[in-house]
Amino acid sequence: MIPIATRASNPVLPAESVPVPVWRLRVDQYHQMIDTGVMGEDDPVELLTGWLVPKMPKNPAHRLATQLLRDWIAACLPPGWFVDSQEPLTTLDSEPEPDVMIVRGVRRDYGHRHPGPSEVPLVIEVADTSLQRDRGIKQALYARAGIPEYWIVNLPERHIEIYRLPEGQSVYLAPQVFKTDADLTLFLSGKPLGSLPVAQLLP
Repeated sequence: MIPIATRASNPVLPAESVPVPVWRLRVDQYHQMIDTGVMGEDDPVELLTGWLVPKMPKNPAHRLATQLLRDWIAACLPPGWFVDSQEPLTTLDSEPEPDVMIVRGVRRDYGHRHPGPSEVPLVIEVADTSLQRDRGIKQALYARAGIPEYWIVNLPERHIEIYRLPEGQSVYLAPQVFKTDADLTLFLSGKPLGSLPVAQLLP
């Protein structure tokens, strides 16, 4: 059995704050464990800032919000882009599996590797029990990786938080908060692709 970190709510996890035993891994080591069968694709863990951490469980509301977002964004995208859902995104020290992300190209471009940050303009996490992690360690790693835009679909508070990254920076601006009475616009390369009331994206 692989020991996993269970305290992943902070952007930085000093060794003394993590229960032992724990394994700290590089991305290539994580891939090797998958390739050699030490870990399987269905193992409920992901690599965040070098730590193996358990994935959060998903309830029906989480599943529905993910599907609504994926379907809306897929219908808005022009050729040369596609939507991925709960699949790996490889950064220098992490391999999260965002609930939704936009990826440049076509699916066959990624037959031998996962997308990287330069190919992903938008990442979305649907947050219920995972809200602290999504605002903490995941927000920090996406910003450091240079993901231009990050959304948190905040199910407990019924709004969507949009974080944007200033050019050349590694920390997101304070979020814009879109409540159920607001319309949300999807942008790609600065161009609006479509709008939808936030209420239609929430369970």
